[in-house]
Amino acid sequence: MSRDARIDEYIANAADFARPILEHLRDLAHNALPGAEEAIKWGMPHFLVNGKNVAGMAAFKAHCTFVIHGDGRQGDAMGQFGRITAITDLPGDPELADKLRAARDRVETKGTAQKTGGARKPKPEIPMPDDFAALLDAAPTARGTFDAFAPSHRRDYLEWITEAKTQTTRDKRMAQSVEWLAEGKKRHWKYESC
Repeated sequence: MSRDARIDEYIANAADFARPILEHLRDLAHNALPGAEEAIKWGMPHFLVNGKNVAGMAAFKAHCTFVIHGDGRQGDAMGQFGRITAITDLPGDPELADKLRAARDRVETKGTAQKTGGARKPKPEIPMPDDFAALLDAAPTARGTFDAFAPSHRRDYLEWITEAKTQTTRDKRMAQSVEWLAEGKKRHWKYESC
């Protein structure tokens, strides 16, 4: 596995407590995943096999995290191992290496590190609220964008609107939605890569 200079920089810029943890996790990934690639994904170091994510790590002000894709979630922080403040917070190296190899094997056989339990059931439709439908009908460009979206993108807007706890918040969200839809934007447009 070649080392990515961006990850060298990421580790060098991490807090003093975090650097040994990140170096340890990186070395462990090198040993468990020979031939894997390094990359920065979502702003954090990742280890990939065949271009697919197997694991990632991150450092924050007071803790680190380590995620092995497809291995479930535990703890109150991103990743399976909770808030890591010292190497001793991690399971033993043999256990971590086994988990990394299992994720690698899923990538090699299934094309993804995620565990697959069969086809997902489609989520039920969210009924269009009458007040939102009226706003869309008054803005044909927004209506056209909304109607052209995939069901998941329509759901993003409808969930955001229907989950508002007060009418004031709901009204603001509906107005914002119509504005973004008129501009052709998905609900989470701010997070799309440029």
